[in-house]
Amino acid sequence: MLEIRIIEKTKKELRKFVEFGVDLYKGNQYFVPPLISDDVNTLSPSFNPAFDFCDAEYFMAYRDGKPVGRIAAIIHRRGNEMHGTKTLRFGFVDFVDDEEVSKALFDAAADWGRSRGMTTMVGPLGFSDMDYEGMLIEGFDELSTMATIYNYPYYPAHMERLGFTKSADWVEYSLKVPAEVPEKHQRITEIVKQKYGLRIVKYTSAKKAASEIGRPLFELINEAYADLFEFVKLSDRQIDHYVKYYIRILRLDLLTTVRNSDDELVAIGVALPSMSRALQKSKGKMLPFGWYHLARALYLNQTDTVDLLLVAVKPEYQSKGVNALLFADLIPLFNKHGFKYAESNPELELNAKVQAQWQYFEPRQHKRRRCYIKNL
Repeated sequence: MLEIRIIEKTKKELRKFVEFGVDLYKGNQYFVPPLISDDVNTLSPSFNPAFDFCDAEYFMAYRDGKPVGRIAAIIHRRGNEMHGTKTLRFGFVDFVDDEEVSKALFDAAADWGRSRGMTTMVGPLGFSDMDYEGMLIEGFDELSTMATIYNYPYYPAHMERLGFTKSADWVEYSLKVPAEVPEKHQRITEIVKQKYGLRIVKYTSAKKAASEIGRPLFELINEAYADLFEFVKLSDRQIDHYVKYYIRILRLDLLTTVRNSDDELVAIGVALPSMSRALQKSKGKMLPFGWYHLARALYLNQTDTVDLLLVAVKPEYQSKGVNALLFADLIPLFNKHGFKYAESNPELELNAKVQAQWQYFEPRQHKRRRCYIKNL
C-alpha cells in the first residue's frame, strides 16, 4: 500500500528526508552525496533565511512502511512577485522506478501549490540559485560534483509521462587545463588591465577575505546573474548567512578577485579541488571520519580535477575580456597543484558568452540537465 506523508520540519524528520536521497543511490559510482547536515539546514525554517519570503512543504512516499520517494514543494513569494508569476517550485525530488510513486509525489506537491493559488509547477529548483538546480538528462555515467544533482536515467521518462516539458537546459563541460596561459589570454589581460585600470587581488587571510569581499561577492552575484533563468536576488539576510557559512571554506589561493581603480570589486573566480570522491567516502557525514576525507581533498590536492564553482563579472565589464584576468591567474595555480581537468558546472545552454571562454580548454560537453514546467 502506497502512502504519502507530510514531513515535519524538525531536525530529526528532515534528516530522514535528506538521507532517503542518499540511501537511494547506495553503491552508485557516479552519485556524490551532499553533506547531510547542510541539506537539513537548507530545508529548516529556523536556519535558512530564505523562509523570510518562501513557504515550503515536504512529502515522502512510503510503501508498506518503507520510504520510496520524496519531494519538496516551494513557493518563492519574492520570486513570484518579481516575475509576475504564480509558480510552485519543486526540488529535492527522488523516487524509485515506479510510476505510481512519482505520480503520487507530484500530485501531492501540485495539490498543495494549487490550494495556495499557484498555476504552474517548475523545477528542480531550490530556495535560491545557491541551491541545486536541474534534473540530469545526459551524462549518467559521469562523476557528479558537489554543486549538482545526480539522478537515475529513469527520472526524465517519469517527468515526460507526468506531462512536464522543457523550461530550460543547463550544460556542463569537462575542460582540459592548458599547460600555460594561452598567448591570447596574456595579451588580453595586459590590454584590459591598462584600459580599465584593473588589478588582481589575492588573499592569504580568511578573516580579511570575509571582511573585504564577503558581502561584495554576493552583491556582485546579484548584479551579474540578474537576468539568468529564475534568478531572484539574494536578500541582506541571505547574504549575511552565506558570508558566515561559506566564505570560510574557500581555498584562498584558488580565489581570484579583480578590482578597478576605485577599489571596487568587478569580477571574481572561485575554484576548489574536486570534492566528489571525498564526499563519496564520507557518505555525506562529517562524523566520525568524513571531516578527514574532506579536509584531505580540500587542502592536499588529492585529485587531478578542479571545480569551477563561480565566475561572476560586473555587468558593465562583461564582454570586455575581464575573464582573461581571472584565468591568467588561475591557470598557473591549477598546473602548480597538478590539476589536469576542470569541471565547468552548470551554465545555461544559451549562454554563449560563458561558453566562449572555454575555447582554449578543449571543452567536452558531457552533461546536460533540465528544468521542467507544467501547468497546474
